[in-house]
Amino acid sequence: MKTILILANETIAGKGMLDAMVAHRGEDVRFHIVVPKTRPKHGNVIYDEAVRSSAQVRVDLARAFLREQGIKSSGEVGDPDPFLAATDAIAEHDVDEIIISTLPAAASGWLRRDLPGRLREETGLPVEHVIVDLVREGLPFDVTLVVANQTISSGRLSERLHELAAEGPRRFIAVVPQPAAHGGAVAQARERLAALLKSLSDDGIVAGGMIGDPDPYIAILNAVQYFSISEIVISTLPASQSQWMADKLVERVQSATNKPVEHIEQAEVGAQA
Repeated sequence: MKTILILANETIAGKGMLDAMVAHRGEDVRFHIVVPKTRPKHGNVIYDEAVRSSAQVRVDLARAFLREQGIKSSGEVGDPDPFLAATDAIAEHDVDEIIISTLPAAASGWLRRDLPGRLREETGLPVEHVIVDLVREGLPFDVTLVVANQTISSGRLSERLHELAAEGPRRFIAVVPQPAAHGGAVAQARERLAALLKSLSDDGIVAGGMIGDPDPYIAILNAVQYFSISEIVISTLPASQSQWMADKLVERVQSATNKPVEHIEQAEVGAQA
């Protein structure tokens, strides 16, 4: 079976990249997707789990697209250096060809370092370079960023996400800010996230999720860096109980991102408890 290494980051869901993978489809072709970990631009502290989770979401969503097309794939989060991420994967897998997806030259750090040429010279493998201009082309579907913590498995939020999914092709990225307390609080946050993702998956809705920076504002800015976001849905406790509302999170996010922001207030506090 022929193995094609896919190396991409934020452009992995771009139409050009998706078209390139479909063009290579076949019964004897398997894709191995590698997304390097990317250092976030926002926040004073780098949370390794948040960085890894964001890359893993990109891997998972790319594999979900390939499954929809009936294409076999595997995937992993790679070294922050894309050259090392690729060579590590090549050393472990029997790779026959490489497809690299980047932003246009003016915006691509990978091209400034001549990544395609270096990999071609280092490995001797055929290297196909796909340029994805996310600003001009966008994505073939909308991407909704969902941000919540205690209310992430609430009925009102789930109902709204199902309504959005019915409007047209869409992917969901759910972010739960990492609780300040560790141990049990983090585990509970993961459980709430898993419950939401399962409810969406059970209804055939493609979604990925991750634990983000403890500051929800920073978590959102980093997610907008990692993904091409169409809109943002923020779910909170009632205003009288929500620190996010007290901090004017919705207004700050709307101002900083220029994205449509929808606020869902969960009123049934007892049910959440």
